[in-house]
Amino acid sequence: MKAVVFEGESNIRVEEKQQPAITGPKDALLRVTTSAICGSDLHMYEGRTGLQPGQIVGHEIMGVIEEIGGAVTGFKPGDRVVLPFNIACGYCYNCHRGYTNMCLTMNEHKAHAAYGYVGMGPYRGGQAEYVVVPNADFNCLKLPGRPFDEWEDDFILLADVFPTGFYGAELAHVSAGKSVAIFGAGPVGLMAALSSLIRGAAVVYVIDFIAERLAKAKELGAIPIDIRDGDPVDQVVRMRGESGALRQRLHPGEEKLAGVDCVIDAVGYQARDDHEYAQEKSTQVLQNMVRLVNPAGHIGIVGVYLAPDPKAQSDQARQGIFSMPMADLFDKSVTIGMGQCPVKRYNEHLRDLIIAGRAKPSRIVSHRISIDKAPEAYDKFDRRVEGYTKVLIKFSPPKAA
Repeated sequence: MKAVVFEGESNIRVEEKQQPAITGPKDALLRVTTSAICGSDLHMYEGRTGLQPGQIVGHEIMGVIEEIGGAVTGFKPGDRVVLPFNIACGYCYNCHRGYTNMCLTMNEHKAHAAYGYVGMGPYRGGQAEYVVVPNADFNCLKLPGRPFDEWEDDFILLADVFPTGFYGAELAHVSAGKSVAIFGAGPVGLMAALSSLIRGAAVVYVIDFIAERLAKAKELGAIPIDIRDGDPVDQVVRMRGESGALRQRLHPGEEKLAGVDCVIDAVGYQARDDHEYAQEKSTQVLQNMVRLVNPAGHIGIVGVYLAPDPKAQSDQARQGIFSMPMADLFDKSVTIGMGQCPVKRYNEHLRDLIIAGRAKPSRIVSHRISIDKAPEAYDKFDRRVEGYTKVLIKFSPPKAA
């Protein structure tokens, strides 16, 4: 089978690999119809992790079940499914509480597991024609329709970025009437904007410096804030201060609420310097969030922070240690939530929003490619050129017998 394989820094190849086989009674073999390239895959591509060459990558996966183990009861060959990027057991202490992102049994080294990702277990990735699904009854989400139909590009986003964006909104306590600012207009940031609007936010600001992504944020119904136009925090505060209706509604003392109620970090440790956006400044978004969030506000962090990072700009950052203005956070009584999304907690309901026509996450998809184009797509996605925002890898249906 064809598979996307990491061969070293900035070196992704499409290779022929042996088709995997189920090894346990709870496994299923999935024929992949669509996979996706995630911004998190770029951390490995750029050599920012310790991923060893030869690994099949990819954790956003959907397809059709080809074969099941003897203990699988909820699915059968021919069923269409999407996989949460989290691999979970379904029975450990954390899984019982809904924290499938922190499963205690599927990775012997850490409390989480995923497909094709460094440090997250021995599992092959799904940017390949076939992938094995452990604990298939728990880790598959059943889908209606047929492969390559009008829902295909929406359903693949249930593997990661749509639930992760929704999780960011939940961590930031987004609800009806709230004001929201999102740092990052990549796929997760755009899905956080869509999710905030679904949850009833009154206004959503999306902050980035890439024109195509900001245009997509505006298309979704958010207000784009371009870092190239000046300090993004000052821009949002000024925009809110210039709104006559917002000023007129204030009671005495409420002028102190110059920022927003909810802030989401959809960037992570590779944040850019506001004054020189070609340069990294790992703490830039962290600092800006604290400035922008209102007293008694909420912050949700779903942007990735990894360690060790051999290319970080300081010894502390290489160890994953980032400074934050803790005194300001404490003074403002801000709550913070963070971490990988427990996809299974949300994917059923988000699937049903798609089916009902209430959500169309595929609006963020910029490119659809064959697997042979994956090396070129990784390069362009990494350089943020030619509008590369969300790339889907499409696999051909099997030939008729």
